[in-house]
Amino acid sequence: MSTTDTSGTTDTSGTTEQQENLGEAGAQLSTAPIDDRVETTVVGGPTLGVIGWIRWFWRQLTSMRVALILLFMLSLGAVPGSLVPQTSVDEMKAQAFKDAHKTLTPLYEKLQFFDVYSSVWFSAIYILLFVSLIGCIVPRSWQFVGQLRSRPPGAPKRLDRLPAYTTWRTEAEPEQVREAALTLLKGRRFRAHAAGNAIAAEKGFLREAGNLAFHVALIVMLVAFAWGQLFKSEGGKLIVEGDGFSNTLTQYDDFKSGSQFGIDELEPFSFKLDAFDGTYEKNGPQRGTPRTFEAKVSYSQGGTDKKAVIRVNEPLKVGDSKVYLIAHGYAPVVTVKDGRGKTVFHGAVPLLPIDNNITSTGAIKVMDGYRDKNGKKEQLGFQAFFVPTFAGAGKGTMFSQFPALEFPVMALTGFHGDLRVNSGLPQNVYQLDKSKMKQFTDASGGKLAQRMLPGETMTLPNGAGSITFEKDVKEWASFQISQQPGNGLALAGAIAAIAGLTGSLFIQRRRIWVRAVRGEDGVTVVEMAGLGRSESAKLPEELGDLAVALTADAPPAPDADPEAVPAEAAPPAVPEDPAPSGEADK
Repeated sequence: MSTTDTSGTTDTSGTTEQQENLGEAGAQLSTAPIDDRVETTVVGGPTLGVIGWIRWFWRQLTSMRVALILLFMLSLGAVPGSLVPQTSVDEMKAQAFKDAHKTLTPLYEKLQFFDVYSSVWFSAIYILLFVSLIGCIVPRSWQFVGQLRSRPPGAPKRLDRLPAYTTWRTEAEPEQVREAALTLLKGRRFRAHAAGNAIAAEKGFLREAGNLAFHVALIVMLVAFAWGQLFKSEGGKLIVEGDGFSNTLTQYDDFKSGSQFGIDELEPFSFKLDAFDGTYEKNGPQRGTPRTFEAKVSYSQGGTDKKAVIRVNEPLKVGDSKVYLIAHGYAPVVTVKDGRGKTVFHGAVPLLPIDNNITSTGAIKVMDGYRDKNGKKEQLGFQAFFVPTFAGAGKGTMFSQFPALEFPVMALTGFHGDLRVNSGLPQNVYQLDKSKMKQFTDASGGKLAQRMLPGETMTLPNGAGSITFEKDVKEWASFQISQQPGNGLALAGAIAAIAGLTGSLFIQRRRIWVRAVRGEDGVTVVEMAGLGRSESAKLPEELGDLAVALTADAPPAPDADPEAVPAEAAPPAVPEDPAPSGEADK
């Protein structure tokens, strides 16, 4: 028995040309349209008309080459959306970026870099990619279905010209060899049938199926992305321990939704923050590193009350909504009294962290009910600076040295006047508008400011009242409540894309032919050859394995020397036994 592999070159174009020269036997190993694989140039031919240009543009748009280019452009276009703050995600960050980059802002606004995913150019790439994939996949899918329904083509006349080839002589009858080959190939999951004096077999259809599945999965992910953008909703809510939230629009601190989302689609439920537990590493180089963040909540849906624990990356799922824990901080409890000793404000005031040790800032606003000692109505405002673990007195700004509540201290600076909350302009609840406010001064005329421990009181001058830092410091947690349709579809598309890509990369489409004819001396000559869509060392190995298995039913003739038939020699004469109609045996 002699085996040869003439695929010593890695020139893919040569393989394609070889397959085309083999007629139907080497054709249709791919579902790629002919226009994508063979380009012809006509010099001096007729010019294209309007219909011709439309057809040319459609063929270019629906080619796999253009689809890959558009996919690359879509990935490249998403880069600014990751680097530049997006207005739809965080309007405050986007505005801060604009304030800090006065030169770049006009250019970025013209390029729509602050709204990348809803920009004209990103939408154009998205739609073109969608159309390109559909226009490319539909005809290839029909072609692939046709290949599945057809039989492998008959054997070429010169099997020795194929990349993998082997031959030997045997005393078994040609019919017995072909029957054994048919049984063997079907047992190896080849699609095989008798074609004249040979057995034609084909395997590896999952390669093309995987290729098509990969591109169909891209369409599924594009649809899922569009569906999610149109029908999504997302809002944030800061809740202090003991307070609750009801999933209605007025309860949100901020809310964003897709253009097709309706307010009546909000999931009806409510929850209450019972307690927040956070632990930190106390010793070693990782001191202060968070260990656990848990928000213990009680929630109600449809009249049923339940308890749950929300952790980072472990949201609470209520119907189609998910409640994520995204941040936490401290809310010192303060009591403000007016000049007559009447309590005008009492409650926990959430402060925003500014570092990893939860050094926090914020504002305390007394908007209604306050009167000075003379009965005059005014508004009070206090700039607050809070540290959960005081680092010690110093000349600079105080800071926290540990995120847990071990030595809480709060510094307050008091103002009186008009907070401008009734001006009709939006106002940050964590900042004071001091344009119409005056700072309190002490007896010596200096600005009134005081560091306070829990339980201490700062007395305002001229009988203006007092503010007390109570011994209770509550914690708050910030939640993101979102409804994101299409996530399951996107996940299914991603899994299908990975599976399809794996199949298209690691499965080889190949054809095997086994010819058995009686030679002039009466001894049966067996020829086996293989052809793959792409060159691979596995094809000759598989052909050799099949040949060894076939020798069990067609052993080499005793008087035949396996080395006597060189690989380059022409095959024995083949009697006139043409392949069935429709099969290439040229």
